[in-house]
Amino acid sequence: MKVATIRTADGTRAVRVDGDTLTDLGVPDVRALLETGDWQKAAAAATGRTWPGADVTFATLVPQPSKVVCVGLNYRTHIQEMGRDLPQHPTLFTKFADTLIGAHDDIHRPVETDKLDWEAELTVVIGKPVRRADAAAAEAAIAGFTVMNDITCRDFQFRTKEWTQGKNWDSSTPVGPVMVTPDELPGGVRPALAISCQVDGELMQKDSTGDLLFDPVALVQYVSTIIRLNPGDLIATGTPGGVGHARKPEVYLHAGQTVVTEIEGVGRLENVVVADPA
Repeated sequence: MKVATIRTADGTRAVRVDGDTLTDLGVPDVRALLETGDWQKAAAAATGRTWPGADVTFATLVPQPSKVVCVGLNYRTHIQEMGRDLPQHPTLFTKFADTLIGAHDDIHRPVETDKLDWEAELTVVIGKPVRRADAAAAEAAIAGFTVMNDITCRDFQFRTKEWTQGKNWDSSTPVGPVMVTPDELPGGVRPALAISCQVDGELMQKDSTGDLLFDPVALVQYVSTIIRLNPGDLIATGTPGGVGHARKPEVYLHAGQTVVTEIEGVGRLENVVVADPA
């Protein structure tokens, strides 16, 4: 099953996505859907208002998650290009909800940075509350997967050893367009899918999510050991090699460029970089 959050004249709505037909699920967004508990049966049976896919715009998948946890250094190719040793534990940082935008929204390029970079990421969507999960509980807590591009201001990221200031710029991080349940993906809760990022048609990143050092189940276990995970929370699992900061010479994003982030079987983000309206 695929579900999404769309924008309508009356606010956002959670919908089931069946090809080009989007069916209202009776709640305002995907977080509210997941918080209902037994959401899958109700979503599958829903017969509410429908929209043609061509007539709607996608909001960010979960407009107000209680937390967005991101994982750094989780693909061997990216670790090597950044000159790091393989980590023994997941490298975690967080994003705020105000960074999140829709699948086709503009990425705001801050005037303060000269080093805006791309990071294609498979992202876990949590479907039920979970704390100190074992493997079975972690698997059961994964409602599905979506696509994120963890847009990063590298100059701010590396001002200190703590990365938060490089990762949390307003209206910078596209997520969506849909959440796909694990039963639709090869590998289920440990999916092995092609992941890529293009900038103005040039392929920058290409890998498989099967190459993650810490897979989605392991990440849910690890993060839930530290803090309770709630329905609608997101875990971005890390990016493969090919980021602009690691290229020689370095390559960064500029206003007017188009960034396409795609994960096989999950979805596609297409975003134009614009000068920050602020």
